Order: sequence, then C-alpha cells, then structure tokens
Amino acid sequence: MITLKTHDFQLPLRHVFSISRESTSVQPTLIVELTDGVHRGFGEATTNKYYGATLDLMRASLDSVRSIVESAEPLDPENLWEQTWPLLQTNPFAQCALDQAATDLWGKQQGSPVYKLWGLSTDRVPQSNFTIGIDTVEVMVQKLLEMPGWPIYKIKLGTKYDMDIVRELRKHTDAVFRVDANCGWNADQAIAYSHELAELNVEFIEQPLPADQWGEVKRVYEKSALPIIADESCICEADVQRCVGHFHGVNVKLTKCGGLTPGRRMVINARQHGLKTMVGCMTESTVGISAIAQLLPLLDYVDMDGAALLASDVATGVVVDRGTCIYPAVNGTGAQLIEA
Repeated sequence: MITLKTHDFQLPLRHVFSISRESTSVQPTLIVELTDGVHRGFGEATTNKYYGATLDLMRASLDSVRSIVESAEPLDPENLWEQTWPLLQTNPFAQCALDQAATDLWGKQQGSPVYKLWGLSTDRVPQSNFTIGIDTVEVMVQKLLEMPGWPIYKIKLGTKYDMDIVRELRKHTDAVFRVDANCGWNADQAIAYSHELAELNVEFIEQPLPADQWGEVKRVYEKSALPIIADESCICEADVQRCVGHFHGVNVKLTKCGGLTPGRRMVINARQHGLKTMVGCMTESTVGISAIAQLLPLLDYVDMDGAALLASDVATGVVVDRGTCIYPAVNGTGAQLIEA
C-alpha cells in the first residue's frame, strides 16, 4: 500500500530574489512523499502568488485525491496522473508535486533512473544557466561575481535601466547571456532592445510581453533580432500549438503544467512543431531540480539553478555544478530528503 505524506519548508535564499513583479527572500515549498514501505518517492511545488498557489491550497487538493493515490497498485505515474487530474486541474502545482513523487517512486521500484526508463541517454545534455535577479546594477554585478564560472547567465529584466544592466554585466564575463523580462516590456521595447542585446552575446529573450498580448507577440516574433521564448504564454499542453508562429521556443514549467507527465508530452509536442525546447525551474530545492534533470536529453536549453540560489537545501539528488548536471547513483529522479 502507498502512503501519501506532505512536508513544508521555508527555503532561505542567498539574496533577495526579484523579478519584474515581485521580490522574495524566503521561498515556501511543499514536498510530497509517497512510500510503499520500502522505497520513498519525492516531489515538489513551491508557492506562487502569481498563480495563486499556497501551501494550504496544495495540501487540501492533495487530501482530495488521497484515496486514489493510496490505492494505486501497481504504481503507474501516467495512469495516476490521468486519474487525479480531473480533481487537481485547478491546482497544477499540487498535481506537479504528486506526479514528481509518483515518478520518483516508480523509478526506485523499477530499480532505474527515470530517464533510462524513458529510453533516454544523458551523454549529451544542455548546460544550465545561473539566474541574476533584479537589483541595482552594482548588486547584480556582485551577484554575478559571487558565482563565477557558469557558462550561461540568465538576467532578469523589466526595469527602467535594463540595457544599463546588460552592458555593465557584459564587462565582467564572456559567458553567454539570456534575458527574461517576465512580461515587463512592450513590443516596441522588445524589438528595439533585441538588436543591441544580440551584439552583447545574448542568446534569446524570454517572455518579453504580457501573456495575453498575442498580436503584439507575433510582431516581436517577426521583427526581433533574437529568438523569443514563451514562459507565461505556455502554461499547459494546449498552449504549445498556440505558440507556433508566435515564439521560437517554449519554456515548460513543471509546476504550471502539472508535473513530469504532461511536461514531457509538451516538450515532445514542441519538438515535433519545430519549436526550441526548454524547461525552467522555480526557486526550489534539489527535489524539484532532480525531477527536471530527467528531461534534459529532450531539451535545447535548461534553467535548473533553483537550488543554487538557496542559502541551504532540504534534499540531495542531482547537483548542478557551474551549469553541468551531475546525476547521483540513485534510482528514480535521485531525490532524497535530508532528515532533520
């Protein structure tokens, strides 16, 4: 019999982390644990004001499917997702934590890393960026200098001095840059900025416009000097098709779509439509990062630095060392909760 447990933690950040719409210094997160009495599977979803995800709502949602989860024998993550999604579709963050835990437990029961069970190889996988949150130019430079040696840095923008930020950061490293405006620009800004950003060795622009401005997004897509990657405009599986002809690629967030099961389908669908594929993280522990790592062989880009942004972690598993993903010799996703 499977038992469902939840654990909530307050994850302390190295620095206050700011994007165009909010700032945080401590990130609440929910860890779901599924155990069969022998193996323990773990999944994670952080809270998020923008998407209305709170600890109380996630716990209540998970309680509503407890009987389905605890009677799932034998465990099949995809089948369990289909059974629980009708009850959890209004709370995809809770569904994500449950699905990650089920997938991890399944891999541990099968005696194999999840990516191998999916028929994938990690011989060639993309490197992760390290994210520099919005602050003064001087503090953003300091954040970069504190984390040297990463091959790629993602710069959060959406201020009145965005280009000053990128110009100054470029003076301190030759690494590739990515920029993420988190819906903070308009179309004219995005098009104009794209040309100088291209000269500053920026790889792409992530979600420059608000998610509902599809007409303006198409204009940016057609006139930008850089590829445009969807984030807030690509939440669920149905959004992938809509992004074709509006974005050059999609950033799939497991918490937003409901976990590894739909996330993998979204990535495969995007590839079939000629879109670049990326999976991004929240500011989360190694539990969530280890789940993302199972998808790396399917991706062009990845943002899995969430645990690297923390002052202390609550789990072990996949390690991201200056952009390089190091898989542990552990089955499932590799996640293990650090016991107090």
